Amino acid sequence: MQKTTAQLLENPELLQFESEKALKRLSQSLKTAAKDSWPELKTRLEQQLPALLELYLSLYGEHYDCYYHLEQLLKLLAKSSAQRPAYLRLEDAEPQDWHKAPSALGAACYVDLFAKDFKGLAKRIPYLKQSGINYLHLMPLFKAPEPNSDGGYAVSDYRSTMPQLGSMQQLSDLMQQLHQQGIKPVLDFVFNHTSDEHRWAEKAKAGDAEYREFYFFLTEQERDQFAPSLREIFPEIRRGCFTQDKTSGLWVWTTFNSFQWDLNYANPAVFNAMAEEMLFLANQGASVLRLDALAFVWKQAGTSCENLPKAHSLIKAFNAVARIAAPALQFKSEAIVHPDEVVKYIAPEECQLSYNPLLMALLWDSLATRNTRLLTESLRKRFDIDPQCSWVNYIRCHDDIGWTFDDSIAWQLGINPDHHRQFLNQFYTGQFEGSFAAGVPFQQNPVTGDCRVAGMLSSLVGVEKAEIENNALHLEHALQRICLLNSIILSIGGLPLLYMGDELGLKNDYSYVLDPAKKDDSRWVNRVAVTDKQLASAISADTLSGRIYQQLQHLIQTRAKLPLLGAGSTTLLSDENPQLFLYQRQLDGKRLVAVVNFSEHAQLCNSLTGQLWHDELSNKTLPADALLLTPYQALWLSPVNS
Repeated sequence: MQKTTAQLLENPELLQFESEKALKRLSQSLKTAAKDSWPELKTRLEQQLPALLELYLSLYGEHYDCYYHLEQLLKLLAKSSAQRPAYLRLEDAEPQDWHKAPSALGAACYVDLFAKDFKGLAKRIPYLKQSGINYLHLMPLFKAPEPNSDGGYAVSDYRSTMPQLGSMQQLSDLMQQLHQQGIKPVLDFVFNHTSDEHRWAEKAKAGDAEYREFYFFLTEQERDQFAPSLREIFPEIRRGCFTQDKTSGLWVWTTFNSFQWDLNYANPAVFNAMAEEMLFLANQGASVLRLDALAFVWKQAGTSCENLPKAHSLIKAFNAVARIAAPALQFKSEAIVHPDEVVKYIAPEECQLSYNPLLMALLWDSLATRNTRLLTESLRKRFDIDPQCSWVNYIRCHDDIGWTFDDSIAWQLGINPDHHRQFLNQFYTGQFEGSFAAGVPFQQNPVTGDCRVAGMLSSLVGVEKAEIENNALHLEHALQRICLLNSIILSIGGLPLLYMGDELGLKNDYSYVLDPAKKDDSRWVNRVAVTDKQLASAISADTLSGRIYQQLQHLIQTRAKLPLLGAGSTTLLSDENPQLFLYQRQLDGKRLVAVVNFSEHAQLCNSLTGQLWHDELSNKTLPADALLLTPYQALWLSPVNS
């Protein structure tokens, strides 16, 4: 008797049986498609197919043709496995715990800004190696419409690169070179939407019924079943989440921009098509895919269409696909949502890596306020994740800084969250008296004054302003702030991520206002080109860039010698002094305590008395009484056994 979807989902033994039956029936065709990869593919199918079947049925079990699409997906996995390069197949057999090493260090860059093109980036691999970087996120580089590309996040073709960067073959060659040099390449997987110039969208515009089902073509009445529950992402640019198609008069779902069409993942053909694109990118050499806007990928009328349970099922299904056809591939979550929702995407079977926007935002908060209570209490509740997974800890990225924190914790600490966000916006755009920052407002609402903040690291911490004012003390404080921030992302637990140019202290580039295509997007102020001369300054202690770079290198090299700063667990600590931030790392019976002073004044730490400490950063032994931290000092303290 044929089993229903509900019966299968409720019975693991039945799922196992159906998986074995399907694999036996398709074995010959899959073996033919997989070619010489069949032995390892067969083993992985036996291990992973029950999980994939369960997820696929939970998403598409009510479709009359669900099993047809599942069969097509399995054939796709076999074909992709056969196309996987030999060097990646070797990596597939290795444990994927590289992000737990104390030497793990990430960087992100736009290829054109960092090196002009793929060939130029290959020539800069020695600089990456010299800097200790072994994880490199190449920002969006696929074909996108001009000038409306949303910084490359409106993809017109997942298999064609921007012509000015080079060809897809050149990218594939570059990725292999990076692997050979021990650097994990990272690419964006923009899977919530495509550009309206993608071939699927073009066919949909032409009236092709099959490809209209790839997107959301809605009548006004259908649109209104969804619209009231949705929030506007960029209200200052456009209102609503739908755009009217001029040809059909129907409404297309466009969460982010009118030229970015949301994909309809309720259609199993869309899942299969995007799984094929994902595996293509994996086979070009991607070690990690950054899952862009993953919180938005599933739609359901009457909800906000964010963070829905089936969004998680969908990502887990993509993960199961990867475990079968490209096991070395890891996922990185880009969930810039409420902190409680961020952690839900982090799991071995979902996203093994995740940006930590809470840490990023509250580091800046603590610098502005000189108070670490909001940082400590927020992380105490949400820093723990599965030990097989890692946070990606960053100070800044290509985008803007939004003030992500839990309002309820702010209220508990006597902080009005709305007023506090207004203060932070004013502080980091230099409008607050006494601010050291030279940030630029992004997406500023002229009515409410609400905005986010853009700017290079050195400009935000005060280097730019101190140089303009020729204030030596303030410049010293700014350099200490850079060291402080780097010390935390390198020691708190997770994969530290640098944004290229920040390691050299490059400042804001205001020339974007002269470019008509960029002048309305202030994020270009922190998308700064890096020259050969600037890279050369890294080895010179006589330059500001060299000083910042060498300071960072000392942190990186010290960290690499301390295994517990890689795979160790993290515990948030407290001190009665709110200007201090404390946390402990522990591994195999060893521990290290980090103490950080977020003030430009010396501060006492009284909570670590009664123990001799060795500071790993200064290589000094400290007394067993109260510790006196100099302005913006960070200590990495190992206990001295008597």
